[in-house]
Amino acid sequence: MNTCKIEVPFGPQTLTIETGKLAKQANAAVILNMGGTTVLVTACMAKKANEDVDYFPLMVEYQEKTYSAGRIPGGFFKREGRPTQKEILTSRLIDRPIRPLFPLGFYNDVQIVATVLSSDGENDPDIMAIVGASAALHISDIPFGGPVGAVRVGLVDGNFIINPTYKQRETSEIELVVVGLSDGVVMIEGESKQAPENKVTEALQFAFKALQPIREVQEKFREMAGSEKSNVEIFSAPAGLKEFVLGKVGNRLEDVYNTAEKNAREGLRQNLLDELSADVTSYSQFKIKGKEISAGDIAKIFDEIEYDHVRHMIFTKGIRADGRPLKEVREITCEIDVLPRTHGSSLFTRGQTQSLAVVTLGTKKDEQLIEGLEGVSYQNFMLHYNFPSFSTGETKPIRSPGRREIGHGALAAKALQAVLPDSEKFPYTVRVVSEILESNGSSSMASVCAGCLSLMAAGVPICDMVAGISIGLVSEGSNHKLITDIMGLEDHFGDMDFKVAGTSKGVTAIQLDIKVGGIPLPVLIEALGQSKEARGEILKKMEAVISKPKSDLSEYAPRIIVTHVPQDKIGEVIGPGGKVIKKIIEDTGCESIDIDDDGTVLIASLSKESGEKALRYVNGLVEEPQIGKIYDAKVVRIANFGAFCEFLPEKTGLVHISELSSDFVKDINTVVKIGDTFKVKIVEIDQMKRVNLSKKQAEKS
Repeated sequence: MNTCKIEVPFGPQTLTIETGKLAKQANAAVILNMGGTTVLVTACMAKKANEDVDYFPLMVEYQEKTYSAGRIPGGFFKREGRPTQKEILTSRLIDRPIRPLFPLGFYNDVQIVATVLSSDGENDPDIMAIVGASAALHISDIPFGGPVGAVRVGLVDGNFIINPTYKQRETSEIELVVVGLSDGVVMIEGESKQAPENKVTEALQFAFKALQPIREVQEKFREMAGSEKSNVEIFSAPAGLKEFVLGKVGNRLEDVYNTAEKNAREGLRQNLLDELSADVTSYSQFKIKGKEISAGDIAKIFDEIEYDHVRHMIFTKGIRADGRPLKEVREITCEIDVLPRTHGSSLFTRGQTQSLAVVTLGTKKDEQLIEGLEGVSYQNFMLHYNFPSFSTGETKPIRSPGRREIGHGALAAKALQAVLPDSEKFPYTVRVVSEILESNGSSSMASVCAGCLSLMAAGVPICDMVAGISIGLVSEGSNHKLITDIMGLEDHFGDMDFKVAGTSKGVTAIQLDIKVGGIPLPVLIEALGQSKEARGEILKKMEAVISKPKSDLSEYAPRIIVTHVPQDKIGEVIGPGGKVIKKIIEDTGCESIDIDDDGTVLIASLSKESGEKALRYVNGLVEEPQIGKIYDAKVVRIANFGAFCEFLPEKTGLVHISELSSDFVKDINTVVKIGDTFKVKIVEIDQMKRVNLSKKQAEKS
């Protein structure tokens, strides 16, 4: 293949897409360059369909090579290992918009690999990776319903900008990643600092317009370098099979979906499916690839029949499987302080979705170190989401967190990040864990609600209360129905899962996933308004339990005292090899002492007394001795001519034998011994900074 290259303006820069130079054995490979950032994206497809699956087996891997930023990996092995959270989230960011654009019934394994080869530390490669995946698939022989355009939009100084740099994103009021086709949006991921819905709408409209040139240039690129699409095998049921199964089902799905309770409904459904699959010989007139119909084939057809039935109920009757009207939120209950020894806890239940959220407050040493292409950073807020199999009544082995857990936790963290206090006001490391105890739709938004309640119960001074809800969609041609607070089966049979979290003032996090080839922007704007109504209902339920953060922390949480020392005194507080800090911790019983380069000192302790004792110690270390001032002193060494006393931490002075008492002292050992404490007065500081003290003058003062 000859090398082909095309360019397109991309925000303030130019994006270059090239093929025919690298990785030529893949079905397609493209290289994208913008600024000093280079991403290689490859697309490969298995030659035969995977007969062992009944879903589209798409694999997406995003890899950041540390050499791209001129660094060597940390750790013992000195090579890239398991994916970082950023790599996992970006893999999901690529997967989610392209997955619904493959043909139904297409079961060939497809793998997308995006590799960051060069990073300038300014431009995030994730958007380039999404565009690269679309471009590689579009010019390849792999069936694909794209291309898609993708942009990140920020709101900086009141202006919308495309593809803000890492530095600009730090001050951006809104950050949205939007991926779309010519006539609809296929994916949204983002956060904002309580931006009102109308501002989020403006951002979506701005992004949708900006992504069109990125999509259009890929059409031109295919004309230059595209391959003919393969005639791949697409699974489809034999003619008449669906009607035959539907005849056996009859009206019995009415009974199944007139049962509102999930477990009872699923039991009736399974009984019906078992009956349909009990005698596969009754389907002998039908063949799939020359083979007899199996129970698995019947299950696929039954799923299609259910799909039609559930959507028909919503469209014709405006009623859902659990009997709710389309805009009704399920019953909500909230509790706080459900666990006795944690720093903060809450239980949030919405229908059959339940999240137990637990807050743990830590110190600066508990911050998470993050090594990214943009450099090393520290994170003092974490939200971890756990989804055990018992939450859906299933039996599965417990493994480390998967991509779903990482993604849901990151979304909930974005939702709460906007209302957290800054580190100067609340110098704690905060970890929230959401344990999903039951799941039947939108457990990530339940995690937002439970997480907010637990933060308030822990005494974290958040500036506002946050809630989240998911809006679903069922569409037929140009007609559509929006559904508030979707259940699991509505997620499965519906067209979208549109999660929106925020406060009464505005949106803090937003995420869109779809199962169709794009959602028109007006529909999403309508859904955004509907989510605000539902969010208001949920916030009222939460406020009835706790209306503002507790004024006191848990007795089991560490106390952090903040003080400041002059920068030129930092070394005195730390001491050689941390000797002084270690001594303070040992002498006072505090948990830890951290000092920033600007002289900010954080003292953490489990008791008020030990913290205040450590504070006095630190303040004493940097205090300048003053002639005429009286101090509490402790004898640390005795000589024939006097006693050396520590009057401030790490500062000693001499009380001459003549200054120990108004009476004549013949033998110093008869007057003082090591460990004695008494008040002294500074009477002199000589040119060598030696301090002379007087006990008898202090007694007279």
